[in-house]
Amino acid sequence: MTLYEQLGGEDSISKVVDEFYKRILADDTIKHFFEHTDMEKQRRHQAKFISFALGGPNQYSGKSMAKAHEGMNLQPVHFDAVAGHLHDALAHFGVQEKEISQVLEHVATLKNDILYK
Repeated sequence: MTLYEQLGGEDSISKVVDEFYKRILADDTIKHFFEHTDMEKQRRHQAKFISFALGGPNQYSGKSMAKAHEGMNLQPVHFDAVAGHLHDALAHFGVQEKEISQVLEHVATLKNDILYK
């Protein structure tokens, strides 16, 4: 069973993504990165990306991580804040720490494509 299936599939991932962005947009250290973002589009896009990244259907057709974060100059503090909010959003929906760790390990593999761009 994939992590995508363990977490409950697309509907569950979409709920987690909504909670994730609720937390991000309340965080003064990172919310400014989303000031000019169509958040509905961002949520849909992120749900597809996370679903694919966790072994779900490949519906992701967006930019590479490096291209998507180009010009943002994200620093480790920003990456850690986002990862923390993802952790808390998953925990909010009862995802166990073991599965959360697996998700965050996968996210960590993207760090070099996201930071300092």
